[in-house]
Amino acid sequence: MSDLQTPLRPKRKKILVDYLVQFRWIVVIFVVLPVSYFIYFSLYLGDTWSAMKSEKRRQKEHDDNVKKVVKRLKERNPKKDGLVCTARKPWIAVGMRNVDYKRARHFEVDLSAFRNILEVDKERMVARCEPLVNMGQITRYTCPMNLALAVVAELDDLTVGGLINGYGIEGSSHLYGLFSDTVVAMEVVLADGRVVRATKDNEYSDLFYAIPWSQGTLGFLVAAEIKLINIKEYMKVTYKPCRGNLKQLAQDYADSFSPRDGDPSKIPDFVETMIYTPTEGVMMTGVYASKEEAKKKGNKINNQGWWFKTWFYQHAQSALKRGEFVEYIPTREFYHRHTRSLYWEGKLILPFADQFWFRWLLGWLMPPKVSLLKATQGEAVRNYYHDMHVIQDILVPLYKVGDAMEFVHKEMEVYPLWLCPHRLYKLPIKTMIYPEHGFEHHHRQGDTPYAQMFTDVGVYYAPGPVLRGEEFNGSEAVRNLERWMIENHCFQPQYAVSELNEKDFWRMFDADHYEYCRKKYGAVGTFMSVYYKSKKGRKTEKEVAEAEAAIAEPAYAEEV
Repeated sequence: MSDLQTPLRPKRKKILVDYLVQFRWIVVIFVVLPVSYFIYFSLYLGDTWSAMKSEKRRQKEHDDNVKKVVKRLKERNPKKDGLVCTARKPWIAVGMRNVDYKRARHFEVDLSAFRNILEVDKERMVARCEPLVNMGQITRYTCPMNLALAVVAELDDLTVGGLINGYGIEGSSHLYGLFSDTVVAMEVVLADGRVVRATKDNEYSDLFYAIPWSQGTLGFLVAAEIKLINIKEYMKVTYKPCRGNLKQLAQDYADSFSPRDGDPSKIPDFVETMIYTPTEGVMMTGVYASKEEAKKKGNKINNQGWWFKTWFYQHAQSALKRGEFVEYIPTREFYHRHTRSLYWEGKLILPFADQFWFRWLLGWLMPPKVSLLKATQGEAVRNYYHDMHVIQDILVPLYKVGDAMEFVHKEMEVYPLWLCPHRLYKLPIKTMIYPEHGFEHHHRQGDTPYAQMFTDVGVYYAPGPVLRGEEFNGSEAVRNLERWMIENHCFQPQYAVSELNEKDFWRMFDADHYEYCRKKYGAVGTFMSVYYKSKKGRKTEKEVAEAEAAIAEPAYAEEV
């Protein structure tokens, strides 16, 4: 697709919900932002109090809370009570899909107390965390020690449990893989109340490999040990503009972290690329730097964490005008560079929030909590966002990134696009996501004998046709995208709104090991299956019961 042309579409007639969305900023400013700030501050105080406790006390509280979970599970009567799920309200989840499975009869287990960092072991280089520990909390705790998780997802609110049971990535994933790949051990409460510790080489290794992407449908994750790395105080960031068609931009992006000459000294610690138009992008590479280096004469320090600062994606975009430049950002502020603006979604939520005057006056209130945005939007606005707005991640093999961007342009015309590479490891067990068969024999750029290089193509914003007031069928566009993903060995994180039916879901993901573990560990009939937990739309009690009965048969996956 050498020449990208914008398809001609008829104009769309505005209806009431368009005006509700257009003036939604009033609710956000006067309700969502103040309440969000209060919640953030309350959580900060709670996290500070938790950090002041001794590790022994935190561990005792953890053990007591695990006993409560076990007791609650044993109170369930399978003949009377519904399937088991957490007591968390549906709108609290950060993901954009409908959490409608809780509208059917269900049996709730409260995990809200599991938000402590239990231990930071500097000898083993692991952090032991409970599932509700979020990224802002863990970096606040470890960065002063010059330690960090190997993969730190950018948004503060993303939790350890969500990133393990679901999906997590960061600019260091080209070195360490996805967030779940950095987990050393998991403490899990099974359906029968047993508490087990799963690692990659103990008797529960099958469970260890099955939990990622399972969305909590195999048991309750109550703690995890996660790999730590040594860091320095600053990140030296290089911003390099690139121009050309989408295929050329994809090649420049691959070259930014995977040198063609194979020189390992040229591989950066962090990688990120943002594609702003079909012909322009900015590649960012980062390497850790000491405080002494950053403060040398002539070096520029950018304290990106200040509330009044230009939003990071706009700051990076300035490289298209000013050319390549280098600066130093405090490491923790770099980790959370996209939090205040929610990447670029903040521009849609509050169209003027990126302006200088707003950043100075009210920028300290940003960002609004995603959970509160969902709680205040109502059914009509929620359906509007599903149809007229895109939040999707496409995990695509590196050599197909150009094809993926061209397809997204044709179907959705969404910019900016976010590109972040990650390794997809060749594991001893075939899990729900897996590399292409025989990838190691092709010796493609970025691949190694033990891992295939993938890329997350992040598609977040209103499509071009919507911004121009033209007709747009969001459901059809997502279905077309998912069909393309299945045909090209790509994967769709389950937090997103999906149009997949069950057959296509198991064509995208591999079911065998997951279903084996559901049966072995008693999850069938206790926890909902991952497809029915992730699917779009409401789940009735009858539908869930039929789905659980059908699980007794092997899940199917037709060959493409």
